[in-house]
Amino acid sequence: MRAVHRVGCGPGRDRGSVTVEFALALPVVAVVLTVGIAGVLAVDGQGRLQTAAAVAARATARGDEPAARQALDQADAESVRVEHAAGLVCVHAGRPAGTGPFSGIVLQGDSCATDEADAAGR
Repeated sequence: MRAVHRVGCGPGRDRGSVTVEFALALPVVAVVLTVGIAGVLAVDGQGRLQTAAAVAARATARGDEPAARQALDQADAESVRVEHAAGLVCVHAGRPAGTGPFSGIVLQGDSCATDEADAAGR
């Protein structure tokens, strides 16, 4: 009896399929990791900006402008607006999220504190 060998069947047919699957999956994994890391960096930047706005509002309310500027500089705030109204000092800070997939997003941090100079004058 003679052994029959079919062409295109058996273990030899799958040869190279793992390489192809890896080549297709690797870019997807890279994109998912890039988006994930960029998202974490954007959330971190938002938190830092919010904290800096709070520190700057409290520092401005007590008349410590250098401390307010230092807090905003550490958070890389590019736009800063300070408002004095109704016994409050409000600081609005913003900056772009950075580079990558979230580069079009503008991060904002807003905070208010009681104006101590205004409160002392009453």
